Amino acid sequence: MSSHPISPEHPYIPVVPENDTPAEQESGSGVLDMLERIGSVVVPVAVALYAVLYIGVEQMYAVFGVNPQQVGVDQSVLLGRMMSTLVLLLLVAIPLLGVLVGLGWLIDKMTGGLASRLFQRIRERPWIVATIAALWCGATYWGVFNLVGDLDLFVMVVIAVGLGVLAFLIPFRLLRRKPVGRAGTKVIAGGLTGIGLGFLLILALIQGAIEVQETGQANDLLGYVGFQDQWTVLKSAEDDKTLYDGRWMMLLGESDGTYVLYDCDKLETFRRPMETTNLSRIQLDPERHDGFTCGDLAKQDAPPQNG
Repeated sequence: MSSHPISPEHPYIPVVPENDTPAEQESGSGVLDMLERIGSVVVPVAVALYAVLYIGVEQMYAVFGVNPQQVGVDQSVLLGRMMSTLVLLLLVAIPLLGVLVGLGWLIDKMTGGLASRLFQRIRERPWIVATIAALWCGATYWGVFNLVGDLDLFVMVVIAVGLGVLAFLIPFRLLRRKPVGRAGTKVIAGGLTGIGLGFLLILALIQGAIEVQETGQANDLLGYVGFQDQWTVLKSAEDDKTLYDGRWMMLLGESDGTYVLYDCDKLETFRRPMETTNLSRIQLDPERHDGFTCGDLAKQDAPPQNG
């Protein structure tokens, strides 16, 4: 005999009650299922992070008063410069993923299956999952708000809790009723995670560009996103005479027949036509002595302060 109640309209068809968890989730999950879930989260995170990355590159070059197009950097150039970084990330991510899966399997075996059963019980309770996802999505806005203002930890916690409860909790709870809704929750949470990480990256890129402007030396993060710490001495193409007293200039890029350069000594960004300019003694990632700063000539040219 079936334990389901009988439908009054169709006496021979049992009524299956609505459940928040599908049958395959109730029966447990294996390693392949875990890998599939991880992939369903990693993909939207990566896509959203890359989408926000170009905004960070624009903000980075804006520190020097130019935009990426003026230095010859578009989406294809950016992707090409980052290819080595993407390969390194892939080489790190694959074994890290394997270690995490193995660690989860080991914890589950050491607890006699208690860890997996506890995890499954939590997933079967839609309010718990919706609350965790809502708070997480609220916390991803930290980078956005911190970009326009300075927030301390207490204010950030208030924003995360308030925004998560008001904007995400009920929709995520309603989405938990169907498999499509659960997949949508993963996409939303993954996308917001990527955007949140992207805005944190924007903050770091802006700070790194300011450091380059002040110290003439780029950090590793700028190199990972394709920023070239390239310096050169300029010569006239007509008579091959050294320009600007032979001072080193940072080559930001080139576009439309012009070089875009940054004068570290005068704290100025300027352009020179390529047909009248030769580049000599090109140097990547120059080493600076301790305490080196830009702006020596700018300080000399500055008007004296009255009083």
